[in-house]
Amino acid sequence: MADTTTRNVALLIDADNASSATLDPVLTVLAELGTVNVRRVYGNWSKPALKGWRDMSIKHGIEPQQQFDLTKGKNATDMKMTIDAMDLLFRGRIDGFGIMSSDSDFMPLAMRIRQDGVPVYGFGTSRTPEGFRQACTRFIDVSALDDESEPMPLSLPPAIGGEKAPAPAAPAARRSRGGEPIGSDLIKLLIDAYNAGKRDEKGYQSLTELGQRAGNRSSFDARNYGFNHLSELIEAVPNFQTERRDGGRIYVKRVR
Repeated sequence: MADTTTRNVALLIDADNASSATLDPVLTVLAELGTVNVRRVYGNWSKPALKGWRDMSIKHGIEPQQQFDLTKGKNATDMKMTIDAMDLLFRGRIDGFGIMSSDSDFMPLAMRIRQDGVPVYGFGTSRTPEGFRQACTRFIDVSALDDESEPMPLSLPPAIGGEKAPAPAAPAARRSRGGEPIGSDLIKLLIDAYNAGKRDEKGYQSLTELGQRAGNRSSFDARNYGFNHLSELIEAVPNFQTERRDGGRIYVKRVR
């Protein structure tokens, strides 16, 4: 199996037909294909409805592509997105595509990309037409993705004497060796990456895989938190435990 860390992935987003709130879990899933180096979002940025995507383009380093609505009832955005996808395909440097849209107009595009043996992951809502769903190598309902990304609740001790058990306290932010505080945002990022990955029968997952998934969503670096390696950062977070196996490979398990 090829090393996914070397694969170049393009994510193309139809801003008119995709929610910016679902971008984080989409980037996590695309880590199955490789590293999302090409990130473009298409739309008419004069529309107030696209403000969420404007904010996301800054947060995640996405290149906004402006396309005016030239004719009422016609969507030039789809044409621009399709042209760019074919340009990327013919250059031969893209190993996988992600298409965020619920628009069936992208069905021919997904079929054409797959004809060159390049996988296409589609991300849309439950209302996405069946044609586009089936044209993709894999189609993911983003509402289901959002549910999967929710952290598992902490188990509570049983109530004694009929009294209500106390609610779990939120994990306190920690500062590690002079770096930035390890807060809830970073912990959620790591938990989402863990939940999306494959685990063995003991519940462990490769640290390399977890790091790749987290890296697709964020440009965080363990050194920003005062650690030289991701393994040291993980060991400092009580939500996880690590296990070093033969060959020195490190595996991670969520414990809370």
